[in-house]
Amino acid sequence: MAKGYWIARVDVHNMDGYKEYVAQNGAVFHKYGAKFLVRGGTFEAVEGKARARNIVLEFKDHATALACYRSPEYAKAKALRAGAVDIDIIVIEGYDGPQPTD
Repeated sequence: MAKGYWIARVDVHNMDGYKEYVAQNGAVFHKYGAKFLVRGGTFEAVEGKARARNIVLEFKDHATALACYRSPEYAKAKALRAGAVDIDIIVIEGYDGPQPTD
């Protein structure tokens, strides 16, 4: 079964508001079995428009990734970042089909 992912791109305008959100979201992510694959880090935007921070979270499947985003626990955490960030998040199903060969 393909895994599920959140891909988030964030510009932080109020670090205090963002820090409170980060402090609260860990318990939610733990409940849904999320694993950070990317959390900030150095990047180079080679095409298109970038934001200052990039985050990729992995979940056991797409349904779990959506359930986490739509949960009341995450809604509470998300409210803490209101006005502190500009953010784009997609929830996407991974691919576990054939890969390119030589």
